[in-house]
Amino acid sequence: MTAHRMTAHRATANDRRTVAVLGPGGIGGLLAALLSRSGHRVICLAGDETAKALRTTGIQVRSGRFGDFTAQVEADTELREPVDACLITVKATALDTALTRAPRTALGDAVIVPFLNGVEHPETLRAHYDPDRVAPAVIRVESTRVAPGEIEHTSPFAEIDLTGDTVPRDHLETLAQTLNTAGPTARVLPDETAALWAKMSFLAPFALLTTRHALPLGDVRTHHREELTSLVEETAAVSRACGGPADPTAALARYDAFPAATKSSMQRDAEAGRPLELDAIGGALLRAAERHAVPAPVTARLVAELRDAGH
Repeated sequence: MTAHRMTAHRATANDRRTVAVLGPGGIGGLLAALLSRSGHRVICLAGDETAKALRTTGIQVRSGRFGDFTAQVEADTELREPVDACLITVKATALDTALTRAPRTALGDAVIVPFLNGVEHPETLRAHYDPDRVAPAVIRVESTRVAPGEIEHTSPFAEIDLTGDTVPRDHLETLAQTLNTAGPTARVLPDETAALWAKMSFLAPFALLTTRHALPLGDVRTHHREELTSLVEETAAVSRACGGPADPTAALARYDAFPAATKSSMQRDAEAGRPLELDAIGGALLRAAERHAVPAPVTARLVAELRDAGH
């Protein structure tokens, strides 16, 4: 089925927002370009080389969903003025370094929106910034930075769940509307814990097993079915103990519905020799299991094996 190609609504002067994007990679670059195209002011925060490239050529997007286009953005190595929102789209392994690019003193009253894997980063960010401004988000999208300022969006969807138990609801609704008019499908969910654990419950087994066995999802669910089932059940039990959703049968059905060649981002990082989000995903899952006295032997073994392999 051919994906419907979308064009964005142009923001009016009253709706125009200033948005910082910390880490304009696959996800950040796509969101930055879509927001810019729809009339918002976008400031990308990155290293010298990337910032220079973005200032020179903008962000080029190739997307069956949103079309092929180039968007102009501002770019700097550090935020120097207040913004309406700051999207944090770096990997967990780069978070501490990246936060120096968005000093608390520069942000003003910005809503801080982390699109990170795992469940522990909101606490880290609330210790670093105003706790009432941190609005964790979950995004479902396949988008890759192939070079600085070049983004390939390959999924027929880009869906965002905004949460934030401490953030005023109207701020979340305003941001969701801004994102919706730019192209992605955005909604506000009332339960931060449920939203984050819904993603974690799906991501952890997928990431750990595809990376451990160096196989795409189709081979994992065929040749390592028992291990997948055990890991899904463990993760669901931890999620339930933390106040999140728990439906292992539905999780397995989702894995079975994905294309057989699907790889996790952790697996792609391993293939490329990049640092893995092993602690943010597997480590966080084990720490939550320990806090709630939930047995997680399969998770513990996989994390140990990946660490022993040099990850």
